[in-house]
This record gives sequence, C-alpha cells and structure tokens, in this order.
Amino acid sequence: MPLGHTLLGLLEAGPRHGYDLKRAYDERFGRDRSLPYGQVYATLSRLLKHGYVEVEGVESGDGPDRKRYTITDEGITDIERWLAQPESPEPYLRSTLYTKVVLAMLTRRSATSVLDTQRREHLRLMRELTARKIAGDLIDQLICDHALFHLEADLRWLELTTARLADLERTVLS
Repeated sequence: MPLGHTLLGLLEAGPRHGYDLKRAYDERFGRDRSLPYGQVYATLSRLLKHGYVEVEGVESGDGPDRKRYTITDEGITDIERWLAQPESPEPYLRSTLYTKVVLAMLTRRSATSVLDTQRREHLRLMRELTARKIAGDLIDQLICDHALFHLEADLRWLELTTARLADLERTVLS
C-alpha cells in the first residue's frame, strides 16, 4: 500500500500532526505492523516537496515543535487519480513454492514433503486468521477474509500440484 497516498487520504479528513497520522494509520492499516515515526515524517517531507501537503501551522510544546499538515488541491487531485486506478492483479507467476517443488525433484528430494510441509503451514495460519476474524471487529474480519481467500487459493494449488506430481516429475526430469 503506497504510504504517501494513504497519508493523503487520512489528511483529507482534516489537518493533522505526524503523530496523529501515525496513530490513525496504525488503527486502520497497521494492526500487524505499526508504522515507524521516521517513515511518517520522511513521507510527509516528500509530500511537502511535491506540493501535495503544506504545513498549516507549528505548535510549540514541551518537546520539539509540532507541525500541523494539511492536504493541498494538488494532493486531493493525486489521491483521486490514485483511487480511480485499478490495482494490477498479481498473477504470481514467480512462485517460491513452485521453485521449491521443482528443485526438490531435480535434486531427487521429496516434492511431496515440500508440499505437505507447506500445506501444514497454510492450515496453521488459516486457523490463526480464523480465530482473529471471529474475535475481531469489522476491520479485522475484512483483512482476515482477504488473507484467507488467498490462502485457500494456495491450498487449491497445493492439492492440484500433489495430484499432478508424477506428470510434473516426468516433465522436469526429461
């Protein structure tokens, strides 16, 4: 997720300090990995340089001065353009797992073992995400559904590949 566009979207709701942006980001998008403060301020600096945000004011306090950022018309145009563009679907044509299966065959190791190990890991993660989804709020439910659907597709591929191992081995070793 492009951080600059995310911060612009958060700023559209109203001016904020870097600390407030980090907190809003973490609440909405960073539940699994919070955003470092340095990354927030580096991104705000780039947005400022490109004219997408401006400093609305500076507040003095006990610590360093706090800049209050606001989105510019150029920033609004940029976020509108970004939101209107579809994301490129990721075809996953370069799969580390596929590479492991083929290399296992080429090196006369067990491709079945590679697939079984991966299946167990996928199922473990699916159980974890399902528990999180059940206990979570709507945000957790939606992000867990997204991950679970991808894991389900991977599991279908694992089953299909397991069913085709003999044919794949003939192809790979010929």
